Order: sequence, then structure tokens, then C-alpha cells
Amino acid sequence: MGKKILVVEDERNIVDILTFNLRREGYDTLEALDGAAGLRLALEQDPDLILLDLMLPKMDGFQVCRTLREQGRATPIIMLTAREEETDKVLGLELGADDYITKPFSMRELLARVKSNIRRTEMLYRAAPQSAANRLELGRVQVDLDAMLVYKDGEALDLTQREYELVKTLASSRGQAVSRESLMEQVWNYEGYVGDVRAVDVAIRRLREKLEDDPAEPRFIVTRRGLGYAFGRSAEPS
Repeated sequence: MGKKILVVEDERNIVDILTFNLRREGYDTLEALDGAAGLRLALEQDPDLILLDLMLPKMDGFQVCRTLREQGRATPIIMLTAREEETDKVLGLELGADDYITKPFSMRELLARVKSNIRRTEMLYRAAPQSAANRLELGRVQVDLDAMLVYKDGEALDLTQREYELVKTLASSRGQAVSRESLMEQVWNYEGYVGDVRAVDVAIRRLREKLEDDPAEPRFIVTRRGLGYAFGRSAEPS
């Protein structure tokens, strides 16, 4: 059985185009023409990925995304939108969407993003424990590579998979800046990525809200202007 993709989109012609191309690539598909039906299918069928339009009848895509994340569902979500407003994209990412693509889009690009997000999830679940002491020790922060957990001052943080990957990637390159493009490649699994890196900034902002003592004055995940982000040396205990 192929990976299962849920398409939540109210324009039937777009649904037909998407499902035709997804099935041709070997995916199984589910369809919903409104947000309420999409949420129901997402909860009942547990798809491997959701293509979610923002402007939907009955329940918009923002609410669908918010509800899924509030219920602990980590299913990758790619937002589909015809709107260009930056606030829409940022809000969707803030609510927990993994990516977005603006209509009209290239089917080749959309399929590449679908494949990338599914591959990222598979890599996480295939990660096998190596040793009981397989940790990155970073002062007040520890990254347990076996359990895929991040601890601060001995307490486990409630992070999403992507937030954990961001911490692990930055912590593994401690003291060195990692560019946004490199993070898109390593964390989002976009090979040779060139394009909009706004998703990185939004994810970092959300991560800081959980990790930092004061998100406005970050000490753990610091910005290196013109270079990217780095795990700060000031994370050592005082």
C-alpha cells in the first residue's frame, strides 16, 4: 500500500489534478471539499500527509491545522493558498503547518515537497537507539538522540519533531552559524534549496518561545546576522 495523502480543497478541478498526479506517483489519496470533512478524515484515516487549502467552506484551513495540532497530530501539513499576503503564510506556519505553496504552483514542485515531507517523517521513525549515553551535553540543555527529546535544566521540553530537529542540527554544529538554506536542506530535506526561507524564521521563533528564558533576548538559539542561526555558548550554566 502506498503512502496516503489527504487533499482538502474546495475547487473540484484542482482536486482532480492533484489526485491524478499523486496517484501516478504511487500515492493513495483521500479527498475533502470543505474543512469540516477534511478534519474528520484527518482524524479518522490518519494520512501520511495533508495538502490543505486555506480558504475553505464550513471550516477554514487555519482552524483545521490548529485543531489537528491541539489534538497532538504531527501529520505533515502543506498549505495551499492563492493569497499572497505574508500574514497568511506566517499564521499558517505559526499554527503548526510544515510548509506552504502558493497557487498557481508547479506540479513538479508540489510533488517534490510532498516527497520531502514524507521522507523527513520516515527518517524520524526509523531512527534507532544506539546507546544509553547517546546525548549532546550543552550546559543547561541536553539533546537525547535516542529518545529524540530535548531537556532544559533537567526538564523535557514539549517540542514538535521539527523543533527537535532544529535543536539537534544547531547543537551538532555548536559555535558555528548554520544558514537558513542549509537548515531547509537538513531539517526540511529540500536538496539544493534556493527560495523563500521564511519557514525557518517562523520555526525558530516558535522554538525560542519554548526554549529560551526570555525569547526576546535569546541565549540558546542566537542569530548571526547575515549568516544564519547558531547554538549559543551562553547556554552554559551560570
